[in-house]
Amino acid sequence: MSEMKSEKRKIGEITKEEVSLFADSYELTMAQAHLERDHNIISSFDLSFRDIPSNRGYMLAAGLEDVVKCIESITFEEEAISFLREIGFKQDLCDYLSDFSFTGDLRAVPEGSVVFQSEPIIEITAPIVEAQILETMLINQIGFQSLVATKAARVYDVVQKYGQNQSLIEFGARRAHGIEAGIKASRAAYIGGFEGTSNLAAGAIYGIPVMGTMAHSWMQSYDTEEEAFESFIETYGEDSILLIDTYDTIIGAKKVKSIVQTKGVKIKGVRLDSGDLVSLSKKVKGIIEDLGIYITSGLDEYKIDLFLKEGGVATGFGVGGNLVTSQDSPVAEIVYKLVQTERDGERTPCMKLSEGKQTYPGEKSIRRVIKNGKYQRDILALRGESVDGEEQLVDVYINGELVYDLPELEVIRRRAKDSISALPESCKKIEGQERYRVEISKGIDALIKTLL
Repeated sequence: MSEMKSEKRKIGEITKEEVSLFADSYELTMAQAHLERDHNIISSFDLSFRDIPSNRGYMLAAGLEDVVKCIESITFEEEAISFLREIGFKQDLCDYLSDFSFTGDLRAVPEGSVVFQSEPIIEITAPIVEAQILETMLINQIGFQSLVATKAARVYDVVQKYGQNQSLIEFGARRAHGIEAGIKASRAAYIGGFEGTSNLAAGAIYGIPVMGTMAHSWMQSYDTEEEAFESFIETYGEDSILLIDTYDTIIGAKKVKSIVQTKGVKIKGVRLDSGDLVSLSKKVKGIIEDLGIYITSGLDEYKIDLFLKEGGVATGFGVGGNLVTSQDSPVAEIVYKLVQTERDGERTPCMKLSEGKQTYPGEKSIRRVIKNGKYQRDILALRGESVDGEEQLVDVYINGELVYDLPELEVIRRRAKDSISALPESCKKIEGQERYRVEISKGIDALIKTLL
């Protein structure tokens, strides 16, 4: 009997086959034709938000680290090549892919930076087959993680404005759209300002602090609430956070107070997960006084904003499904468009003219004008054009070589806080926000007129 051997796979790790084949069919359909026609020309593509959601004043860029990991992992091994042959791709394309590696340039906005409409988060310059193969992966990794990081930053900003520095814990893994999405949502939420997660896998992979309390099932598994509370305290002592709304929130709070007083024990606090959270939190605070109150149950920036403005009492908030799915804006109009191509050996800017979907041509520069530490406006310019402001794009790959040191997660998190604090307050509102000013440079305007 033969033994089956398997390599140990890290938590959250995608196989090389999954990374390599994570592409839409049309990308390889075009690749095959490009190769047959000897048309693998040097081209530049922009990945950008065509427009940011109407209920957002900015987007927080996230996912670049995973983009780099994916590019480094792309290897079309025999299993992938065999699948492509089976579904009808030709041998010339299979031979090309079997020796595939990224040889181009990649510039990007660092993770944790704010970005706006039409600004390239990533710019790729490479042979068109290479650049096109990356499209689906780039949109997937940057689009989703930026949505969640932005949502988290909005929650964090509400707490900073109207709260008392309450803690924010992400616990949406169970409602995320898949295991990988849950893990990456935890990372994105941490970038956006959350201080911990309930997701053990995210804690193991990224070093994010892991936190958790108890479920209603714990309470229901005991004959009495008192017995359930006491048993939990015996195990976790001063770290205990007790869920008090399984039956009656006010009675539960009184029982906790009685146990703490009669047993002479210290605990961290209680959790409220249902009902009129504002009213109940006030009443519970009057009962337990010095203990913390942790609020959960369908929270997002809008509900926390209302809770705080109505005088709700909380030590911390747990935010789940609405965060990891970016529930109020689950899809962003992030696009990957050709902006420059090769004509007769010369690199030539190009543009798409579709109504409502026109693109800006040429390799770009994002220049951010900053005054007294505050962002004033951005200028979308041609690369190398002389305009005001600080350049936002950095080199990540040059001629296929990784030249960018991926920063630690804490560095990205700090950059996110600094970036958002530098925004105009009108852009950070969760409702009725104003659009940040993004100017189109004279160079791009002139180029558009020439191309038209």
